[in-house]
Amino acid sequence: MTVFDLTGRKALVTGAAQGLGEGMALALAAAGAKVIVADLQDELGTKVAESLGEGHGFVHLDVTDDANWESAVATAAERLGGLDILVNNAGVEITSLLVDVEADQIRRQLEINLLGTTLGIKHAFRAMRPGGVAGHGGSVVNVASVAATIAFPGIAVYSATKSGVDRLTRVAAAESGRMGYGVRVNTIYPGLVPTAMGAGLANDVARLGLFASPEEAVGAVVALTPSGRLGEVTDMADAVVFLASDGSRFVNGAGLPVDGGMGM
Repeated sequence: MTVFDLTGRKALVTGAAQGLGEGMALALAAAGAKVIVADLQDELGTKVAESLGEGHGFVHLDVTDDANWESAVATAAERLGGLDILVNNAGVEITSLLVDVEADQIRRQLEINLLGTTLGIKHAFRAMRPGGVAGHGGSVVNVASVAATIAFPGIAVYSATKSGVDRLTRVAAAESGRMGYGVRVNTIYPGLVPTAMGAGLANDVARLGLFASPEEAVGAVVALTPSGRLGEVTDMADAVVFLASDGSRFVNGAGLPVDGGMGM
């Protein structure tokens, strides 16, 4: 057994039906945790949960709905026999030049990326603090983005919401400590990963005329990255396992870049 072993831990991962969230759920399960996959996509989410094996499960979750959060966390704690880890991964990116951005696009990103993360922290604290349904402390890992640390054209609102996740993380860690909740709160800043969202971004910035082609956009990202490549799902998932584990037991209120150096 190592400090990265999560055997006996219980985790809830949002946006886990595909992409980074699916990879994070798989990595947590591989490290020994029991995982509840949470997502709006019931069919895909159920398949991911089934792929994890016995003892894992799926719960429908709209991260923008307070009552839905309360129900999902209670269900996860009941099924797993507690809750030690929350990964706030659910997010959306809508590419637009600022001169063309629509109010509904702004609201959607604010609600999913920032409101959703805030509600997740709220209900994780209530469950994990002394007297909660879990009551033994734990770890919250928020998923921000390298976009919170650089100025990349076409994603101003997304960048703003992910910068908000960074600030939210630090205040949440301070409140947890001051109130004696025993919950560590950290965030990761993923670099560009060729998931559906990542590929969509490359196509979108080319469509807007910011780059000549999606390939040129990807090349620009790689050129800005000292490690010389795009990120992989496993890069991000392993960072989440680290922050959820005792290997990071004195890491709190921190932002961990997992971007190959792009945002330095």
